[in-house]
Amino acid sequence: MNILFVIDIFNSHKNGTSVSAQRFAQELRKRGHDVRILTVGENSDTIYGLDEFKFPFFVKMIHKHGFMYAKSWGKKAETTIQTAVEWADIVHFFFPFFVTSATRKVAEKMGKPMTAAFHVQPENITSSLLMGKNAWANNKMYQLFLNTTYQYFDHIHVPSQFMGDEIAKRNYKAKIHVISNGIQSDFTWRKLPKEPQFEGKILIMMVGRLTKEKRQDLLISAMEHSKYGDRIQLIFAGTGPTDKMLYHMGKKLKNPPIFGYFAKEDLMNKLAQSDLYVHCSDMESEAISCIEAFASGLVPVISNSTQSATKQFALDERSLFEAGDPKDLARKIDYWLDNPEEKAKMEHVYAESADHYRIDHSIDLFEEMLNEATADHHKKKQ
Repeated sequence: MNILFVIDIFNSHKNGTSVSAQRFAQELRKRGHDVRILTVGENSDTIYGLDEFKFPFFVKMIHKHGFMYAKSWGKKAETTIQTAVEWADIVHFFFPFFVTSATRKVAEKMGKPMTAAFHVQPENITSSLLMGKNAWANNKMYQLFLNTTYQYFDHIHVPSQFMGDEIAKRNYKAKIHVISNGIQSDFTWRKLPKEPQFEGKILIMMVGRLTKEKRQDLLISAMEHSKYGDRIQLIFAGTGPTDKMLYHMGKKLKNPPIFGYFAKEDLMNKLAQSDLYVHCSDMESEAISCIEAFASGLVPVISNSTQSATKQFALDERSLFEAGDPKDLARKIDYWLDNPEEKAKMEHVYAESADHYRIDHSIDLFEEMLNEATADHHKKKQ
């Protein structure tokens, strides 16, 4: 099958959806499919390249969030989109933005089957506008996505049941396919001795963009309430617009946090040396980084936020803390550090629970969705 991915930003290791798209493309190719990408970038054997659209005044902020918008108008873009869609047997869209709207219209005219993914949680956008917990603003954003994009699709991929429920209750009529973004096979239970700089310290990791809604600030604040605070070394694997604020917050700790982007091998080695994984985000559609962490043998401590899917991974209440409460987060951290034998046992239980989220299973489900969408499309044409 010739599968066209339409995604504004593809060649990035700092955007979770981009990383997921890369993995899906790689795995689909292993199964004999031809996958090409319509995205910002230069033309190649697998890329139909588009120019970036740089929002006036906001481009730096957008880049800090690890994103770019594809320009989908003008003769060059129109020709590129036309060529890409002509090649495809089916078109899969990742974001509800300009290039999706333009390419969808071309695909409809050409009679191509289409599917869409719901990866952009509206709360992530409203949080940037300081309205992340405003129900009215969030509902308006869900409605905007429906009106401009998702009403035109019969099949929608969501990364979690939580996101499926969120769009279903807002009258999205398409068939919803719950498919995890999936973790790779090399994320398995693994332990390494600590590097010299970490000897004698308790390592706690959190992975994700440094943004307001991810709430890395809670983990820094929790150190004031943990009896292990002076021994804990926090590692934040990620970059983003709140980096300076978090850096200044962390300077008051005995062991100031380590911030930065880690390539996959380095990330896996840091996970293998760590003692706990914490996920504080108020808003999350899945959090593949959390799955990678507990697959690697780390017990997670996760926010129970009503706007986050990540709480689904907690196997019991010991791994959940009250959203927004650094004192309760500290209590849960201290519980696991007080009980090393129980933690060691649960590391293996959590690692085994990650098998449900392996990428092979996700690709099975994704292929099923593409085949079903293709069959439904041909039935409509008859």
